[in-house]
Amino acid sequence: MTSLTIRRPVDLHVHFRDGAVLRQVVPYTARQFARAIVMPNLVPPVTTAKMAADYRSRILAAVPEGQDFVPMMTCYLTDHTDPADLVAGYRDGIFVAAKLYPAHATTNAQHGVSSIDRLDPVFAAMSEHGIPLLTHGELVGPHVDIFDREKLFIDQVLIPVLERFPQLRLVMEHITTQEGAEFVASRGANVAATITPQHLLYNRNALFEGGLRPHLYCLPVLKRARHQVALRAAATSGSAHYFLGTDTAPHVKRLKEADCGCAGVFSAPVAVEAYLKVFDEDGALDRFEAFASLNGPAFYGFAPSETRVTYSKAPHVVEASIAVENDEIIPLFGGTSVDWTLQQQL
Repeated sequence: MTSLTIRRPVDLHVHFRDGAVLRQVVPYTARQFARAIVMPNLVPPVTTAKMAADYRSRILAAVPEGQDFVPMMTCYLTDHTDPADLVAGYRDGIFVAAKLYPAHATTNAQHGVSSIDRLDPVFAAMSEHGIPLLTHGELVGPHVDIFDREKLFIDQVLIPVLERFPQLRLVMEHITTQEGAEFVASRGANVAATITPQHLLYNRNALFEGGLRPHLYCLPVLKRARHQVALRAAATSGSAHYFLGTDTAPHVKRLKEADCGCAGVFSAPVAVEAYLKVFDEDGALDRFEAFASLNGPAFYGFAPSETRVTYSKAPHVVEASIAVENDEIIPLFGGTSVDWTLQQQL
């Protein structure tokens, strides 16, 4: 197959940051995706409906004129989240979901939840009103091996939460392990997962190929090859449990290449092309539209895009870097060639 026409994809997990970075990166996501679910881990985090509405306005101001794009906002859960404000924001169409960051698990998670049990009143309200819970699925602590975080989170957090609230709609974001894929597949239609391009394309060996590769460092970190194989099988299976969520996460080069570098892969400029590489290699292009354009809308309850886009197998070179004030952001595949190219929208 040398050409593929599908409904315009949606990205169910993006980081836009704020300020100058936001203004530079939003157009890349808006170019390829009809909608995106925006993560709330700013400084300070987006914890109220008012903050989310203001952030949405800043995002929309960065969308290029004439580009049809809908940012979908999320609430950052803390130990002190007000269930009433969350429910009101959801009813008013400001929030589409709430995000659970375990404290100190990832970028700007210092305000995250320190004790999951404290959120039971929030989970009860979310379950009652059908508000999806998005999880950064890692259990963190000084004695937890970084490669075991996801499995422990499933066993010690997700399973108990779903036992207490079996109707809770839950998305396990950016799954990275065979255990994560199997857990999601074993649950009902109220549990789903996003999968990133980097976790499909690479395993942890890529982090150290010829030296340390800071622009492939992300959280959750890349895992063993067997986990990569399991994730590719899940993504390309056609199962409605899995859908596209890039976790595109821009950091300027100075912060990525520091002696304590930031976690995140900036994939937005080539996100769809990266996924197409995987589906093409695995002989599953006929299942790509479900993963990229249909499964996520079905889970969240919004209509898929009516716009069709065509990608052709025509190589192009990805820009090596993106200028941001006095620094730059290095994108996935920066300075190298990708096999697929967006040709047209219908």
